Amino acid sequence: MSKVLIIGGGAAGMMAAIAAAYNGNEVHIFEKNEKNGKKLFITGKGRCNITNASDIENHFANIMRNSKFLYSAYHCLDSYGVCTMIESAGVETKIERGNRVFPLSDKSSDVIYALNKMMRDIGVNIHLKSEIVSVSKENENIILKEKNGKKHIGDACIIATGGISYPVTGSTGDGYKFAEKIGHTITERYPSLVPFNIKEEFCKELQGLSLKNVELKIQDETGKQYYSEMGEMLFTHFGISGPLVLSASGHISDKLKEHQFIAKIDLKPALSNEALDKRILKDFEENINRNFNNSLDKLLPKNLIPVIVELSGINQYKKVHEITKEERENLVKLIKELKMSISGARGFNEAIITKGGVSVKDINPKNMESKIVPGIYFAGEVLDIDALTGGYNLQVAWSTGYLAGSSIY
Repeated sequence: MSKVLIIGGGAAGMMAAIAAAYNGNEVHIFEKNEKNGKKLFITGKGRCNITNASDIENHFANIMRNSKFLYSAYHCLDSYGVCTMIESAGVETKIERGNRVFPLSDKSSDVIYALNKMMRDIGVNIHLKSEIVSVSKENENIILKEKNGKKHIGDACIIATGGISYPVTGSTGDGYKFAEKIGHTITERYPSLVPFNIKEEFCKELQGLSLKNVELKIQDETGKQYYSEMGEMLFTHFGISGPLVLSASGHISDKLKEHQFIAKIDLKPALSNEALDKRILKDFEENINRNFNNSLDKLLPKNLIPVIVELSGINQYKKVHEITKEERENLVKLIKELKMSISGARGFNEAIITKGGVSVKDINPKNMESKIVPGIYFAGEVLDIDALTGGYNLQVAWSTGYLAGSSIY
């Protein structure tokens, strides 16, 4: 039996504590907040997207970096295993669009309660308001030091401190400092699953407008495409956000310094250019004596019409029967490809996850143990592993946490 010290009471830390305690270890978990799972509480807009009920291959396809590192972790605990564990603790789950798994109650607090209950039932010692400021190894002992000066000595330590996204939840990069001090490489970190800033001023005019069933493409200055997907998005006072945009950021947030990216929105992806032209002609025929700015009500959201009219270059007071074929073709192109220049991503305060972190090159993928300092393990977002939205990032936390904890005896 080992005395296991776990830093961080988030998803990875709590799962690691449960797994380590199941092995008969004496487990202590240290969380600097007043309660565990503070970031978990806000995931999935407070509903907690627990995982994704798809196969491992699909999970790996949605992991942006170092997916191969996770083979052992996922085979130790996959999405089915997570659901089984959560349900065994009394939380029923449901599967929604895109195989996203949520608690039936739609309450993230139920998931956190279940994890806390599992920890208590198996004898995990939970230390809240306990901020760890240093991690070191002396002889065969791992020594943690709290901010108040108190020391804790153990046989093994799992660092599950998260990244630096949503710092108000306590994710302030502590794990990177601990890892770097003992010799680990920390890769450059970027905010990911985050909204974009847009140069064009018209975004401010569209603030609050939500678009559904549109297609978003992201291309660089050479025309190379990095992302293309259909779904929902939202205009804000600074640019664009929403599910499509957050996923797109997962593909390019670490490349924004190297390239100039353009966002292209197809407002009518279900219609070809020819079909859209026919649709516009039909609307024009029904409004033959009206001004151009009063002819698009059936085609576009009300807030979007003035912007499209201005960008089209067609005089808003021009009668629709006077609009030329060339002007109409340009209008079709505009609706099928509304372009915006991405000036950057929002910061870590608005990012769901951190891209980058503790390099996996110096970590044993079979047990999450440091190759540099035996007895120290890593799990969760602190690692240089990030995924797209849909429950994939939480699954990385569950799997790496469980493997780390279950590897200690």
